[in-house]
Order: sequence, then structure tokens, then C-alpha cells
Amino acid sequence: MITIETLKNYGADVESGLSRCANNEGLYLRLVNMLVKELSTDALGEAFRKDDYAAAFEVAHKLKGGASNLGLTPIAKPVSELTELLRDKKPIEYKALYDEYSEQTKKLIELAE
Repeated sequence: MITIETLKNYGADVESGLSRCANNEGLYLRLVNMLVKELSTDALGEAFRKDDYAAAFEVAHKLKGGASNLGLTPIAKPVSELTELLRDKKPIEYKALYDEYSEQTKKLIELAE
């Protein structure tokens, strides 16, 4: 189960995320759990597997906003870099950043279980 403490241990900037939620812990945790559900679909990986770089950009951009606003730095960092690389919607070398993103996503999903 995700708690404020588990998110801090994960490396999230909880204070930043909470401030965007008017310091409402319930709202903040609900939004984090909503993002976890979205991450578990692995839409970004699916777009990469299809070589659909336009879709990959859209997914990465959306995840960047969600992760950044919630202070989920371990995910926000690699997905932000991917977003910038995908901005032209052309093939890129994404494996290392995607692997980092996937690893951090897996850790966050495990916290939610």
C-alpha cells in the first residue's frame, strides 16, 4: 500500500506533490494511485513496440506531467528525457531511458500492491 512514508523512501519529492494538492494527503495519495493504474498499462512500452513514436511522445508527455506534478522524481526524470527526445516523433535510441523508467515504474507498482 502506498503511503507518504513509502513514497519518501522511494525517492519521491512528497512535499512538492503535496503542495500541488493543497497539502491534502488523501487527494495526493488518490492521484498517485490513479497514476499507478495508468503506469501498469505500459502504454509507453506498447507504443515503442509498435514503433509509433508519435504515440510514444503523447504517452511520455502525459506521464511526464503526472509524475512531475506528483513529485515522483524517479519516474519523472527518465520520462521527461524521453519526452524531449520524442518531441520530433522520429525514431530514437530509447532503450536505456525506457529501461530506467520501467524499473522505477515496477518499483512504484510494487508499493501499491
